Amino acid sequence: MIMKGQKISDRYQIIKSVGEGGMANVYLAYDTILDRNVAVKVLRGDLATDEKFVRRFQREALSASSLSHPNIVEVYDVGEDNGQYYIVMEYIEGKHLKELIKKRGKLTTSEVIDIMLQISDGLSVAHDSYIIHRDIKPQNIMIQENGLVKITDFGIAMAMNAAQLTQTNSVMGSVHYLPPEQASGNGSTLQSDIYSMGILMYELLTGKLPYKGDNAVEIALKHLKESIPNIKEDLPDLPQSIANIIIKATAKNPKNRYEDAREMHEDLLTCLEDSRKEEPEIKLDHPEHVADETPKNKNKKEKHEKKSEKEEGEELIAKQITDKDLKKQNKLIIVLASIFTGLIIIITTIVVLIPALTTQKEITIPDIVGYTEEEAINKLREMGFNIADTVETVISSDIEEGKVVKTNPVIGSKRTKGTEITIFLSEGDSKISIENYVGQDYTYVQGLLKGQGIEVLVEKRDTDDKNAEQNKVIGQSIEAGTKLSKGDYITLYIPNIDKYPDFTENGKYTVEEVKNYLKDYNVTVKVEEVEDTTHKEGTIIRQDRKAGDPIIKGATIILTVSKAPEEPKDDEKDPVQDDTCATPGLC
Repeated sequence: MIMKGQKISDRYQIIKSVGEGGMANVYLAYDTILDRNVAVKVLRGDLATDEKFVRRFQREALSASSLSHPNIVEVYDVGEDNGQYYIVMEYIEGKHLKELIKKRGKLTTSEVIDIMLQISDGLSVAHDSYIIHRDIKPQNIMIQENGLVKITDFGIAMAMNAAQLTQTNSVMGSVHYLPPEQASGNGSTLQSDIYSMGILMYELLTGKLPYKGDNAVEIALKHLKESIPNIKEDLPDLPQSIANIIIKATAKNPKNRYEDAREMHEDLLTCLEDSRKEEPEIKLDHPEHVADETPKNKNKKEKHEKKSEKEEGEELIAKQITDKDLKKQNKLIIVLASIFTGLIIIITTIVVLIPALTTQKEITIPDIVGYTEEEAINKLREMGFNIADTVETVISSDIEEGKVVKTNPVIGSKRTKGTEITIFLSEGDSKISIENYVGQDYTYVQGLLKGQGIEVLVEKRDTDDKNAEQNKVIGQSIEAGTKLSKGDYITLYIPNIDKYPDFTENGKYTVEEVKNYLKDYNVTVKVEEVEDTTHKEGTIIRQDRKAGDPIIKGATIILTVSKAPEEPKDDEKDPVQDDTCATPGLC
């Protein structure tokens, strides 16, 4: 068991456990290099000691890491640490669809179509690269608060085969969505994911599973033999266009299903249109089951009772058969057998030999990684492949700019002559070298890095540096010299500068006390006096820097201070009238 605080590969620090299963334990972890939260799945039990499985797990997980789509959980890293094999993925804050179904029961039709559109869109990208998930179920579909759906467990699901799946306690969760071809032990195809999506869609709409049983085998047999229940019996108002999608997706015969997720996605896009709501029920083109032969038992009792009466006649006829008759009969049997054998040979030739001669042989797409564009085109054309008109480019720190990184279909897969191959060339190492940004204005650094595709977070931190300036960087999460790719994160730390207090609070501060308080910040204090009869002289009654504003080094604050009204001068006083003066003008 991995403990909180433990580091995997000296990089991923475990924060907490978020889930346990028979196949892997899941942890929320902090990537100390890229400064982000990630999900880490660590293989457990017998799987971690099965070398064959581990090799396939690592190969398939790396293959899944090439998938890039908003509806697919991104795989960041695959590795091993002290015998523990792990896969590092994008951390999703949300719940899986099984939790949503348990909480809500059935979902609305519009919600289900939105969810299925996102799932089929994500799987379309995988199917375009001939990558099969193999374990589509609600537990492997995450949904965030904003409604964004994410398909998870690509790498692990692809590495599991049927035998290994039954060794884990996840089999009961998976068997409810198990395609008939997998239940019978045959290999998976793109249509296998389609079947699982159809079962999932049925469950989202009805709130229940179409097949139930006491054990995994019983449920698997129902997938093999029983048609999916008519969803219109539970939801009579459901448009037939949606019911048809479920019928087609869950067909027992893969030939009756959608060819891939993209075809199903296209059907989902229009299923709610008014013109389709009353369309007729779909009729499947190919037979679903081979009809069982039913023994003919009618009147069996009567035949058995009459058998003794017929026996006498049969014995009489048998006695009349001569040796000559037997020879003729044997000769006829030989002739008929020869004709039958000839027909078998002809039919075998038609069914097996002719297709073998006419079917094109599949060729393995060669490993052309590192080839120049011209070399790659020549090599592929020499082997009989066609080249797509557009050459794609991808960022690669491992392959030199202008050289081949990968192809679509993928290198190593088999295709017939004439298949069109898309070449992906390296754009080179486009990583950005991080500098020392301490002392620079954070808004300038933020704009500079964002322009290069780096995500910038800003975090305030307390500092004892009295000379720290409000907008200047005092630290950074990524060391100078480190290279980041587009989409990576860096955090810039700026000072959590002190705030101005309320200097007017109940005469708490004097002007001298304010000057002493702001002295360390080199703030200039200016005083404006106003006559005031309501406050004691010297009381601070206003300040132009509001309480709570950050104290910026070198700034100026103006304090308004009360003073007592001045006494009027002698010459400004009113003359006193002398009532004893009887003669005006002489007094």
